[in-house]
Amino acid sequence: MAKTVDAIFFGAHADDIELTSGGTVVNIVRSGRKAGIVELTHGEMGTRGTVEIRRRESRNAAKILGASFREQLDFGDGGLRTGREEELRVIDVIRRWRPEIVFAPWPDERHPDHARAGHLVTEASFYSGLRKIKTKHEAHRPQVVIYYVQYHIPPISFVVDVTESWKTRMKAVRAYKSQFFDPKSAEPRTKIGEQRFLEMIEARGVHFGSLIGAHYGEPFVTKLPPRLQNVFDAYAGREV
Repeated sequence: MAKTVDAIFFGAHADDIELTSGGTVVNIVRSGRKAGIVELTHGEMGTRGTVEIRRRESRNAAKILGASFREQLDFGDGGLRTGREEELRVIDVIRRWRPEIVFAPWPDERHPDHARAGHLVTEASFYSGLRKIKTKHEAHRPQVVIYYVQYHIPPISFVVDVTESWKTRMKAVRAYKSQFFDPKSAEPRTKIGEQRFLEMIEARGVHFGSLIGAHYGEPFVTKLPPRLQNVFDAYAGREV
């Protein structure tokens, strides 16, 4: 029987998942389910680090999060390709792992690679269910594409409580030593390499957590609302 996972987190670059939804990856794994991570580029256009350094860092981060697998495709950094060839590659990844849920970047993000990745993964998730599109694996359509957000914040559909997984998530973020703040680093200065960037990530987690009565939260967007079976549990411990 083919190996499967319950969720796949797609990103344009290594560290996209850790910065946006790493706590949710940890929550899924700790619940007894399996999650995988797929980057669509090698991040070769990044100002800091090298492709090999970033790949090594991403593997370490995946181990920290508990991901079942991490895979890098090569659709071109700084101009992510979204043609039929790339679409079929994503379709086959989805069919191979047969996730119930796919996570992807919000398709109206500031970084064009993120926006392109969001559109590509959304469309591939639908086409993956069409039997007459032939790839190496049988047709499979996920239940939903859930979007994580980075720079542009649309109306949020729900927030995941990641209070218990926050420390692990941030440990995974700090696995990217070439990218983020390190007072001893000789790498060029960048916005994400400043100490205040990590402080902003912390503050953002606190902000979204406060919206649901938690210490830390990660926001997500879906095209259709999630189903709640108990509205009382959803708002327990909060006040108007």
